[in-house]
Amino acid sequence: MSLGARLRPCGPVLDAKAADRAREIIADTAWTPALEGAWPALAPVFGASPYLAGLARRDPRRLAALLEADPDARLTEILARTAALADGLPEAAVEPLRLLKQELHLLTALADLGGAWDLDQVTGALTRFADAAVTASLTAAARGEVESGRLTRLGEGEQGPVPGWFCIAMGKQGAFELNYSSDIDVSVFFDPDRLSAVLAQDVEPQAFAVRLTHRVSDLMQARTADGYVFRMDLRLRPDPSSTPPAVPTPAALEYYESVGQNWERAAFIKARPCAGDMTAARAFLGELIPYVWRKNLDFAAIADIHSIKRQIHAHKVDERVSAKGVDLKLGRGGIREIEFYVQTQQLILGGRHPELRGSRTLDALAALAAAGHVAPETAAELTESYRTLRAVEHRIQMLADEQTHRLPESDPERRRVAALSGYDRLQSFDAAITRLLKGVNARYGELFAEEEQLSSRFGSLVFTGVDDDPETLATLQRMGFSNPARVAQTIRNWHHGRIPATRTERGRELFTRLAPRLLEAAQATGAPDPAFNRFADFFGNLSTGVQLQSLFLAQPKLFELVVQVMAFAPRLASTLARRPAAIDAMLDPAFFAPIDVAEDAELMASAVARAGGFEAAMDVVRRMHREQAFRVGVQVMSGAAGAEVAGKAFADLADLCIQVLAPAALAEAERLGGAFEGEVAVVALGKCGSREMSAGSDLDLMTLYRAADPAGMSGVKGWDASTFYGRFTQRLIAALSSPTAEGTLYEVDMQLRPSGTKGPVAVSMAAFEPYYQGEAETWELLALTRARVVWASSDGFAAQAQAAVEAALRRPRERRRTAKDVREMRQLMERERPPKGDWDLKLSPGGLVDIEFAAQFLQIAHAADGGPLSSNTADALEAFRVSGLAPEGPLGALTEAWRLQQDLTQLLKVALEDGADPSAEPKAFQALLARAGQARTFRSLRTKLEKAQAQARRAYEALLKT
Repeated sequence: MSLGARLRPCGPVLDAKAADRAREIIADTAWTPALEGAWPALAPVFGASPYLAGLARRDPRRLAALLEADPDARLTEILARTAALADGLPEAAVEPLRLLKQELHLLTALADLGGAWDLDQVTGALTRFADAAVTASLTAAARGEVESGRLTRLGEGEQGPVPGWFCIAMGKQGAFELNYSSDIDVSVFFDPDRLSAVLAQDVEPQAFAVRLTHRVSDLMQARTADGYVFRMDLRLRPDPSSTPPAVPTPAALEYYESVGQNWERAAFIKARPCAGDMTAARAFLGELIPYVWRKNLDFAAIADIHSIKRQIHAHKVDERVSAKGVDLKLGRGGIREIEFYVQTQQLILGGRHPELRGSRTLDALAALAAAGHVAPETAAELTESYRTLRAVEHRIQMLADEQTHRLPESDPERRRVAALSGYDRLQSFDAAITRLLKGVNARYGELFAEEEQLSSRFGSLVFTGVDDDPETLATLQRMGFSNPARVAQTIRNWHHGRIPATRTERGRELFTRLAPRLLEAAQATGAPDPAFNRFADFFGNLSTGVQLQSLFLAQPKLFELVVQVMAFAPRLASTLARRPAAIDAMLDPAFFAPIDVAEDAELMASAVARAGGFEAAMDVVRRMHREQAFRVGVQVMSGAAGAEVAGKAFADLADLCIQVLAPAALAEAERLGGAFEGEVAVVALGKCGSREMSAGSDLDLMTLYRAADPAGMSGVKGWDASTFYGRFTQRLIAALSSPTAEGTLYEVDMQLRPSGTKGPVAVSMAAFEPYYQGEAETWELLALTRARVVWASSDGFAAQAQAAVEAALRRPRERRRTAKDVREMRQLMERERPPKGDWDLKLSPGGLVDIEFAAQFLQIAHAADGGPLSSNTADALEAFRVSGLAPEGPLGALTEAWRLQQDLTQLLKVALEDGADPSAEPKAFQALLARAGQARTFRSLRTKLEKAQAQARRAYEALLKT
């Protein structure tokens, strides 16, 4: 029976004027009784679809011929004419292929919309033509290669035109389910040995295979006034971003066996040879059977297969679903959900049950139901939904021959789809689509319903395939990422095993679960971009990922803390990126316990003793320092360590480094200059001396020595005491500050020694005592209040050095003069070093410098009378409160402001670069800062800080009046 006689109207005539225009043009050249009889069915089609109306007007005689022929016979004729084009040259093959595609599209659309063909016949016709077109283009391109001399002959029969080169149809083409306006997903492979046998002597197989692939692709998708044949997507090959478009079979097999992913296994469910060397293609797919269909799957592998489904956000069925603008393929309740529903179960069960390996979605769904793995009512519902969704998808594409799966947003355009689908009213069409999508989504949500979701509350997080998933990009945008496509590509690269952490199958399985947690944690920081970027730097430098990813999954709070570090603490994040091993310390259950300096001292000293040399010792100390500094920094970030604990911990760590490196530096000086009879001590000043260090603090140091014989010389070089201990000091500075392969430790400042940079680098006790008796200025005495002996060559000399410091501080001095000097110093500092902003907690009025000056002034003013001395500012203020030597009100204001600003400083120094304004940081960090300052909100913290600084400034001024 002819097509025209079989057509039935698909719906209302939406645009009568458009249909009349088509009728007029057709009537001028090709009006026949068949057209007259078919017109009631044609008018709704041409009134709704500009594309189909255009095809009819372009060649009315073609339309008439199609209507007068049996559709199945006409399809066979079109395929035969397509195959015959292979005998022509490449240039001759291009134009006829495009015209044949137009004819096939018109035939398929009319047979579909008029009810002459069902879904299987429609998709089968489209797929068979795609196969024939690829074969014709391949043969034409191969003939051109023979003429150019690169190919010695054409192959025959099963070998195809180019022996060893073949195409694998993937996706819907592979399953004979091709869309009306679709790309064809083709993966191209070649057997190097077979291909080499037919190439000219100087032609390299890889280069030839790529050239041939490009030529075939160009013939298929070059666009002219007559359109194109098919867009060819070659990206389903192994690792498409780093492999050529034609892949050697040995390399492909190695890829799939080593880093192939479950979504790639799912893709090969539909794979079949479609053009080229069919013998080689079947052999290749045969070798992949154990990769695709695994008989033995452990729990982790099954969970990873489930992840293909669980990355899609499972909405509740009562959530609003709208037909307007919905993506029928990728949206919730869409075609992809039905395909994933089927394929995930196929991958799990198909290894032991070959009857479940069907490539076509509905055939596989029926097999699953027959085997008892899917309830009959579920299978029936999903089958009907799939057929309806595919039919509507085709009608969307028939409007303008565009590869889209999205229902139009606008009502007039969506009404065209509704009319082609047989609906008189748009409202009824929308309601039917909404019910269908909700039903599919509900069934989809039932699958693996009890398992951990791998989506986000913001939406789907799908990283399978080679294309960016639109819903995932929208999710990432909602999460605050500025470049969602880059984030998605980075995660896909990790899934491909591009970094050591995901190179093993177990590493990739763990990362499948970790990826959504990473994105959620980054979003929660309020700074998703820096959090993700710094985590990427860190993650990419790991040598292995299984243990650490397992830890992160087992301890989500710990993982969230690490991501917070990435977002807010560039210093710590940089440490992790450069030295990922630093995070190994987090595996220790005692990571959040206070640092045990005695235990660390023993470990560090033992490691240095085994180091074998001064420079090796420097590296050992740097490694251990990095781990412990990271530990303290994370404790500050987490709130586990307050200012006092952190300050002492950082100072203890500095002490430890000095105590281990000073003997090594002394040994080095003796190695270079010979032994010297005498004693030496290292004195810490500044923040180290007061045990108030923070991340990034430098070291203010002084070395004191006493020679046994002031006129003596060292044994080898004949150095005097000043030279010998100067060399020791220089070696110590180098040990503490020089960069090595393991990084740096501290910046070292020696300017607080007597005479500053003008005096010798090492200070003799004979010079120290008179200097502070008569030459030292007030500011030097203030600095000396923080002096603390950290290491000495003997306990006795340590006590002598500390006693010399105390003796210098307890010299009598005129109180008013001292107060005046301190005020003038502070005023000079305010002129020459004004605060850099409201958050300059050191230099702002009422900031740390004011409080330090006040505490230090009180000490040197009262020391001669036996007043308390303490290197620590808070301890000094408390000692004066207890002694009653200063009024309690100002001391309380200073103490309160000191503790608040120290708490804030510790977090700021760990988290931000110097000078950064917390007001410009994410709200999540501002909340951390408020917590550190024991304030409810960031705004209330600012108020609290301003009040504390104002009170501290008044207290400072009150104490220095007299």
